[in-house]
Amino acid sequence: MNAQQRLPWPQASLQFGVLALAALTCVGARAQATAPAAAASAVVDSGQVQAVTVTATRRSESLQSVPIAVSVISGEDLENGNRNTLGAVAASVPSVDFRTGASNKDTSLFVRGVGTISTSPGVEPTVSTVIDGVVFARPGQATLDLLDIDRVEVLRGPQGTLFGKNASAGVINITTLAPTSELSGYMDVSHYGGGNENRLRAGVSGALEPGVDASLNVLEAKYDGNVHNVYNDTTVNGYDKQGARAKVVIANQPGVKLTLAADYLHSHDTIPTGVVTSTSLIAYPSGAVTNYPAFAAALAPVVASADNREINADTNTAVADNNGGASLQADWKAGDHDWTAITAWRTWSNQQVQDGDRLSAATAAFAHSEDHGRLAFHQISQEVRVASPQGGAFDYVAGLYLLDDVDKETYRRDVLRVGTGGATYADYGLANYGTHESSEALFGEGRVHFTSALRAILGLRVTEDELAFTHQRVTSTPDAQFAGVIPGVSGPVANAGSTSRTGTSGRIGAQYDLSADATTYATFSRGYKGPAYNVFFNMLDRDTLALKPETSNSFELGLKSESFDKRLRVNLAAFLTRFDNYQANFYDTVNGTVVTRLINAGQVSSRGIEADIQARPIPALTLGGAVAFTHARIDDFNCPVGAAASCAVNGKPLPFSPDWKASAQANYRIPLSGGLQLDLGSDYTWQSKVQYDIGQFADTIQGAYGIVNASAAVSTTDHRWRVAFVGKNLGDRSYASFLQRGATYVNRWVPRDDQRYFGIDLRHEF
Repeated sequence: MNAQQRLPWPQASLQFGVLALAALTCVGARAQATAPAAAASAVVDSGQVQAVTVTATRRSESLQSVPIAVSVISGEDLENGNRNTLGAVAASVPSVDFRTGASNKDTSLFVRGVGTISTSPGVEPTVSTVIDGVVFARPGQATLDLLDIDRVEVLRGPQGTLFGKNASAGVINITTLAPTSELSGYMDVSHYGGGNENRLRAGVSGALEPGVDASLNVLEAKYDGNVHNVYNDTTVNGYDKQGARAKVVIANQPGVKLTLAADYLHSHDTIPTGVVTSTSLIAYPSGAVTNYPAFAAALAPVVASADNREINADTNTAVADNNGGASLQADWKAGDHDWTAITAWRTWSNQQVQDGDRLSAATAAFAHSEDHGRLAFHQISQEVRVASPQGGAFDYVAGLYLLDDVDKETYRRDVLRVGTGGATYADYGLANYGTHESSEALFGEGRVHFTSALRAILGLRVTEDELAFTHQRVTSTPDAQFAGVIPGVSGPVANAGSTSRTGTSGRIGAQYDLSADATTYATFSRGYKGPAYNVFFNMLDRDTLALKPETSNSFELGLKSESFDKRLRVNLAAFLTRFDNYQANFYDTVNGTVVTRLINAGQVSSRGIEADIQARPIPALTLGGAVAFTHARIDDFNCPVGAAASCAVNGKPLPFSPDWKASAQANYRIPLSGGLQLDLGSDYTWQSKVQYDIGQFADTIQGAYGIVNASAAVSTTDHRWRVAFVGKNLGDRSYASFLQRGATYVNRWVPRDDQRYFGIDLRHEF
């Protein structure tokens, strides 16, 4: 059944929940018979900041001991804050930013001001996403819903040694929850206003037999949206999702553990291709303003404004996305070494319909444009690594990584024009294209312990890349009165090509423990992002040359400390990173329409200071905060031939990189009678102005803004029941998560929390 035929909430969700829990109960029945549910036990609160374990070095180690700048968000905090995607992580970690779009394939992550600004399948992400040890090869794969999450680690700066070539700016390392041996389960139901958002999560975990634990988690979520289409009186900018994650851990043999995991998520999104905020354009660098009254009249009754949440489009943007995969991880001991092998397969399909003209009808002045895209992607990866024992003069992690992925896409652009005498003429362009990537790598990182307090860090990765593409475009023959030109469509073409490169990345540094509760480190890291092809709908012959690999050189100084009997944690980092052959989109003109084209944009740099603070001044009060100053700038821009925008951008900010960004959280717990407790929480995020366009236009700047959220939750002390009341964007601050220019307008992407809204969440654990 399609999205329009789904049962209304809450009927559909209740039906889904009942069926899910019935299945989950059956799965856990044997576990209940063999291992009774654990009774709630009293846990003595030490009043200290919670200890955090991370896998940033491919080992399980304390956050405070690893010589890497890492921010950690627990899955519980994400759920309680109604933050369900990686895009929401940007609201919690000041060093992270997110590029949104009308489709999953148009999104990407930025760390320390640097990320991928391209949707071409021929370019890999600058920020790598890793879930349970499996690297996602395409940025769009990473937009799946965060279900059954233990923690999200944000590793800042190049992480190419241990995490791969597509980690030249950072890594988002996600760990899902492991199954429990004792039978346990939960159901979480929430409702939020401001678009009628409803979410249902349920899960069960337990032993299938001694030494074999399993878990199953399911998700049903629906959000109508917060944008009104006046053309057909519908609400858009929402989603409809169903997903599941299952995991089985087999540990019935001494020294051997097998983990089989599988996940699947289907989503149907109605995110429009922007909401018009202005019908004038400001030129750069002159500042000249050009008004487009004809477009403003065609947009009516919608009136462009900075906080507009209305569109007038005869085509509702719709995206159907299916994302899933499976992995088998084997962990075993051979002597005193720990071995890990991860075999993984992932698939991703994406179908989209996008309105290109943003108007309700074609006119003599404005053609109607509609895009239809299909994507089919799959990847297979194999990683084997070994970790030496710790405690001696030298320890290390080393491994082998193999990746093979195939992307196939079809993209059609339909253009309807009004000609002489009011007659209409329909034309189209149809492109079939794809890529095939193979990558092999050997890597290793070791630590030399000169003393118990002083150690050196040495790491190296060698990567062999092979990348090939095919592209073919056909077009209709336009009427003679249009001079043989279809707006926004290049002529017929057929091309293919391939390239191969060998790249190196690595890290060298030193770490010194000032005391048992404080360590400092200094590192130099080199990142590597492989060669790329500018493969897209309007690809031309000149795009067949491979882009050079993007490399980064980064210096970082860090301090990690705890004091006042571990009631205060302060982690600091200072960094300077320079990128060569930066891969980014810039402007070109195709048949009178300005498009963006992937180029080696030259040299850019990012430098700054970051601070993460956690404190518990009294046991009842938990405080947290983070601030990042990131000076990300274009140093030496490589101006392409035929550029349709000014190349006078040296010294200007990189897109999606505010200079300042900060977040703060507080939670105060009050004991109540009858085994209950009350948690009062609040959080605040703020960022300075941000430029969303590498062309440095004044009308693509989002001004500084701050968002305040608050919550009040009543729960039992054994955590079996929890009811939370949540208020989001209490200051009712409207802002743009992305601003983009068209030929006659500027539009914004409207974020979920663009206005004040409230919600309630009910959770039961058993």
